[in-house]
Amino acid sequence: MEIKLANSAGFCFGVKRAVDLVYDEVAKNEGKIYTYGPIIHNEEVVNELTEKGVTVIPEDADLSCYEPGTVIIRSHGVSRSVKTDLEEAGFSIVDATCPFVLKIHRYVDKYSKEGYRIIVVGNEHHPEVQGIIGWINGDKYLVVSKPEDLEQLQDLSDEKLCIVSQTTFNYNKFQDFVEIIKRKGYDIIVLNTICNATEERQKEAANIAKTVDAMIVIGGKSSSNTQKLFEICKKECEDTYYIQTKDNLDLSVLQSIGSVGITAGASTPNKIIEEVQKKCQK
Repeated sequence: MEIKLANSAGFCFGVKRAVDLVYDEVAKNEGKIYTYGPIIHNEEVVNELTEKGVTVIPEDADLSCYEPGTVIIRSHGVSRSVKTDLEEAGFSIVDATCPFVLKIHRYVDKYSKEGYRIIVVGNEHHPEVQGIIGWINGDKYLVVSKPEDLEQLQDLSDEKLCIVSQTTFNYNKFQDFVEIIKRKGYDIIVLNTICNATEERQKEAANIAKTVDAMIVIGGKSSSNTQKLFEICKKECEDTYYIQTKDNLDLSVLQSIGSVGITAGASTPNKIIEEVQKKCQK
């Protein structure tokens, strides 16, 4: 069976940087180490760090219940208020927020101060989007994830709009949103904040899916970028399978398959990708 592995599969720059920063703190062995929320959306990585003594502080947790130590802010970033709360609670902060996400924080901070209503294209419940919202000054913002959400823009014709996107959002869908808003004739600034690595990963996955008999997408079930990869691949290849590790791969579905493509979300370690690839070769 021919196997086509995406060159872009696995850790992106921001995720690798965040994970490396946690391991750096573990190596220092200087007191309690925490991450604010799971450092990445991958259970295997989080469990491995837990075994090394890293504690996950759940979002919205009572910080007084935790002994002060070093807390690593994950690549998704956090709101301004969360960062302040951590500092006031006596934690030393290592900020592993992805630089691309930090750029969005600066954008929404700047343009909301200038009176723009911020339109965030993404999943409102995703931690990255929650962090972005937390840098908007005031309450003039709207989060949209489907075209129907834009119906709330009907009465905003006299406002200036600034459009940003969750870094892992589907590029084509983002462009669709922008076109819909443009047709309404609003005064808008469009800032394409989808990470280049995400866009390249999605395009490569789609291209591979078009040429194979089956497609395997590897990543955590709670990983937003992996879910979008699955949607993109499924559109191009009906026999697309979403797995977390090699143990989830049922080889019987690949019988009589001439070619299979493999891609993986930004939170998937190379070790897991290699294990899946080897299993397909058996």
